Amino acid sequence: MPNTDLEVLSYTLQWLTQGQRVALVTIVSTHGEAPRSPGALLAISQQGDIVGSVSGGCIEDDLVARVTKDGFNQVTLLQYGANDKPISSIQLPCGGGITVVLEPLTQEEAVKPAVLALQQRQLVVRQLDISSGQVTWPTVVPETAVQYDDGRQLTCVFGPQWQLLIIGAGQISRYLAEFALALNYQVLVCDPRVEYTSTWSVAGVTVRSDMPDDAVNSLIQDSRSAVVTLTHDSKLDDLALLEALNSPAFYIGALGSKTTSLNRRTRLRQMGLTDEALTRLHAPVGLPIGGKNPAEIALSILAEMTATKYLNPLPPTLLNAPNS
Repeated sequence: MPNTDLEVLSYTLQWLTQGQRVALVTIVSTHGEAPRSPGALLAISQQGDIVGSVSGGCIEDDLVARVTKDGFNQVTLLQYGANDKPISSIQLPCGGGITVVLEPLTQEEAVKPAVLALQQRQLVVRQLDISSGQVTWPTVVPETAVQYDDGRQLTCVFGPQWQLLIIGAGQISRYLAEFALALNYQVLVCDPRVEYTSTWSVAGVTVRSDMPDDAVNSLIQDSRSAVVTLTHDSKLDDLALLEALNSPAFYIGALGSKTTSLNRRTRLRQMGLTDEALTRLHAPVGLPIGGKNPAEIALSILAEMTATKYLNPLPPTLLNAPNS
């Protein structure tokens, strides 16, 4: 499954290359409950084709009508739902409200640098001057992904697709890969054991047969990456963890019981990892949701990954899941 930002921006670039005008819609703020978050994108071609979403279908038809009927000649601020100054009677089913910037595009350079950066797994900052419609590409990354400066300037940070490297091509790995794909992760599985990879296949997942430490070193280059070891073979899992715990990965997990995890930490210390590095290790991996079958274990892992991804501190009672 592609990076959703990259998908929207790629279609936008494709339409511009074809000579079409395009409207790029960006959520800049939400009010109360809203179906999408600030930064969500939608692109509309002059023919009325759309890619992306800013409301899950609540306001898309209105936006398409505005673009195809009005010609969308200038950057426009639009408010829907429970806002102080809504521009229409459209109400969101959730009861919240959203504010979007509708931006007319005619030049490829308005999005091309972002497409190229995302294809290379790089961060890129796009800045729109709302009064002039001029787009620039600052080199300083702001603290927040979306900054809206009171109707004057919109700054958006686009990052590479989240990726998950799974060590081990087993049954839990199959479910974890399928669940992660549904959440828009790029998923890669590494297992040098031919007897496991010969029958392992999930559509959309890249399978590698190199050694786990080599896979981590070549793939884990940024903080939008996660590594989960699932082989239950310490010779393979430890190789991956040695490299992963010194990488910028946002999440590193290892399958095993509490006893297995304690023994693993002892081995990793003996191999030179510091206690500080070991605090990053989620082991036993996953939240203690009570399930023991492969699909439930995979679900618990992805739940913990998601909580970590969004920087939600976990209550002490939800730490140290007893997955084995």
